Amino acid sequence: MWDWPRLRHEMVERQLVKRGVHNARVLRAMETVPRHEFIPEAYRGLSYADEPVPIGRGQTISQPYIVAAMAEALDLCGSEKILEVGAGSGYAAAVLAELSTPVYTIEREPALVDFARENLARTGYADRVTVIEGDGTLGYPPETPYQAIAVAAGAPDVPHPLLDQMDPAGGRLVIPVGSAHDQELRLIRKSEGRVETKVVTYCRFVPLHGEQGWRE
Repeated sequence: MWDWPRLRHEMVERQLVKRGVHNARVLRAMETVPRHEFIPEAYRGLSYADEPVPIGRGQTISQPYIVAAMAEALDLCGSEKILEVGAGSGYAAAVLAELSTPVYTIEREPALVDFARENLARTGYADRVTVIEGDGTLGYPPETPYQAIAVAAGAPDVPHPLLDQMDPAGGRLVIPVGSAHDQELRLIRKSEGRVETKVVTYCRFVPLHGEQGWRE
């Protein structure tokens, strides 16, 4: 039998704290969400490993450090409406829901839409996270503006619809931008009519497909 709470605690201490993730709310969220419940049975033993894990349809659940680094970069206080692009298994959306609600997460693969919904319902997050099937590069206009947007796939450039859907008064967007194989994780802020960008870290995500992403 796996000792999931112990493995989760060791993940937080060894993979997050030692790499510089210090936001107490983010660390608490990462220790709260049962990551193993969002991973296919065949890969369950890798739930708390320091690596991305396959979830089907050519997609992965991101390395724990990257999930935490993105959440920390968004600097959530609890009053933000969040948009996530790339629901995957629903894990990162659950982490974000521990930090602020509501969370809207978009997934283009129908099988993963169902997988994410099942995982979120089973773990008690269905009332805080809405999973939408669609092209995440176009955002989700019905709920704009968003105070925080997280993109869980690598884009060739920042999709303009996502920039347009950011709250002009302090909205934040975290997104990997670069080639299909290597990206820089950018944090973009809107404030008083200005848009500021900084690089958080370097990363490697699966490609962001869609009208404003990589074409298949």
